[in-house]
Amino acid sequence: MKQKIDLTTWNRKEHFAFFSTFEEPFFGLTIQLDCENAYQKSKSIGVPFSTYYLHKTLVAINENQALRLRIEDNEVVDFSVINGSATVLRADKTFGFSEIKYDENLFVFNQNAAAEIARVQQTSGLFTRDFSPNVIHFSSLPWISFTSISHARSYTLPDSCPKISFGKMSVDVTGKRSIPFSIHVHHGLVDGYDVGVFVNRLQHLLSEKE
Repeated sequence: MKQKIDLTTWNRKEHFAFFSTFEEPFFGLTIQLDCENAYQKSKSIGVPFSTYYLHKTLVAINENQALRLRIEDNEVVDFSVINGSATVLRADKTFGFSEIKYDENLFVFNQNAAAEIARVQQTSGLFTRDFSPNVIHFSSLPWISFTSISHARSYTLPDSCPKISFGKMSVDVTGKRSIPFSIHVHHGLVDGYDVGVFVNRLQHLLSEKE
């Protein structure tokens, strides 16, 4: 399930030690992702667009070791699988946290997502189950095409989990669709290079036609 990183030989041990002392060790960025092919593909196969892009995001995350790393008791661990903890909106406009089990197969993942969304919508409050540490925090603001975003955080609580947000899809004058995408990561674990590799891989997955 997880493997401890040997900090004595890790090539990022100084980076980890340095940024872990910060009150705010997270950095983030926001970009526009081309989602035209992803949107068309999701409609053609009958998978909700939000589930489709969530799955592609988790595919890219699970391929990227830096985004699988977490801090536990001042140790760094690499989880073999990362699931998705997405916010789920209810009929009364409150939301609850979910945990959607990752599967490489999109259709299996779609079944997992549908079941978890239905479960959360029948509950109340934020925390509807015991959550695993091997998750990514996802949120969606489909009403807003944002250009930047920040997150509520407690600096007194240890946190090393990346936060990813998607916004409102827009269509340009040529008919091409894009979507705002934001990612915030702990700099003790993740550098700009790692984010760049991840974002490029995600864009590639969203652009696939087959």
